[in-house]
Amino acid sequence: MSRPSYKVGDMIVLKSGLTRTTEADRRCRIASILPNDHGHVQYRVQFPGENFERRITEDDIDLGESPRRASSEAAAKAGGAEPWLKFSGIHMGK
Repeated sequence: MSRPSYKVGDMIVLKSGLTRTTEADRRCRIASILPNDHGHVQYRVQFPGENFERRITEDDIDLGESPRRASSEAAAKAGGAEPWLKFSGIHMGK
């Protein structure tokens, strides 16, 4: 059973030919992650300018054009996750 590679709010690019939109309009936002369907990760996505969501599987995502989440997941698994606030980066004026 595979795990989701993307999270809610990520912008992704779908493979060409899946929608009737133009080539430039293949970019969409992940609205939610659905339960796995026979081992395939499913997402609900929404295109800018549309008021409805579409259901896709992870196989529909163009991995060459979409940003990858795997590197950040690998860093988190390796214990290399850092806090979002670094106290060494805060400078106080006199």
